[in-house]
Amino acid sequence: MASVNDNPDALGALQGGFDRLRSEIARVIVGQDEIVRHLFVSLVCRGHVLLVGVPGLAKTLLIRTLADALELRFSRIQFTPDLMPSDITGTEIIEENASTGRRAFKFVHGPVFANVVLADEINRTPPKTQAALLEAMQEHHVTAAGQTFDLPQPFFVLATQNPIEQEGTYPLPEAQLDRFMFNLWLDYPAFGQEVEVVRQTTGPRQARVDRVMTGTELQEYQAFVRSLPVSDHVIEQAVRLVARSRPGREGAPDFVSRYLSYGAGPRASQYLVLGAKALAALDGRLTPDVADVKAVAVPVLRHRIVTNFNAEADGVSAVDLVRRLVEGLG
Repeated sequence: MASVNDNPDALGALQGGFDRLRSEIARVIVGQDEIVRHLFVSLVCRGHVLLVGVPGLAKTLLIRTLADALELRFSRIQFTPDLMPSDITGTEIIEENASTGRRAFKFVHGPVFANVVLADEINRTPPKTQAALLEAMQEHHVTAAGQTFDLPQPFFVLATQNPIEQEGTYPLPEAQLDRFMFNLWLDYPAFGQEVEVVRQTTGPRQARVDRVMTGTELQEYQAFVRSLPVSDHVIEQAVRLVARSRPGREGAPDFVSRYLSYGAGPRASQYLVLGAKALAALDGRLTPDVADVKAVAVPVLRHRIVTNFNAEADGVSAVDLVRRLVEGLG
């Protein structure tokens, strides 16, 4: 699946893979169709996701269900204030050879050595430990005891965060936030959906999912999405959207200079184009258009722009500003 020409059925295979995955997740998770769609987009774009929502919205269950439907190694890390970096990456121990009696140091892999890593309540641990994920998320390897250890592929970090309980939490550094492709916010379910949730979770049987996608298939989908052509116009519009978020720069609207301290960096442009490619493929199209860029603008940009005091005083959120930037794109 290295290119469209090599496999004309690649588009249908990608759509079929998503349909199977979505159906399995729907056996456990009620609703959240757009969130599931964006999660799959991040997977085929090799991106990480920060999932934000109030308690009880099944953030952890959603990620675990997604992992259960993939034939990939899953690891869950519960972030707490006393968690140390070595608790994530691994540590050295002294191991004795039973036959020779010699002792030597051995590196024991931590829970980050998995394909899908659930970083649960990631903002409950200090920045020193949060930073342990930076190298893994960007470089896909871990450096410990002077050695570099490659992480298994594919590799994804799916993190959860509670937005309303700030006592005892540590805001994620901007550098780490930028490593997440998407920042997805879960909303309360509709009345009918909540009724179905209660019905399913209070009965005698709990739904279980089957594994419907292998790691090899997922990597083939990733290569296929990367191979999709994209016009210069779409790329330029993605870059223009990001550039307009930077205060004081040429072409930035007045409201950007008023409400933002910092805009998004080049990584945002890259993820806008990759996300647009994946959305186009899921819709059965071999090349994205500007509408696809606009469709992924909020989850790509909401955590990459920094609002200032004026925005807080006027009740203007980062999402409001992203939507105004999208409207001005034309």
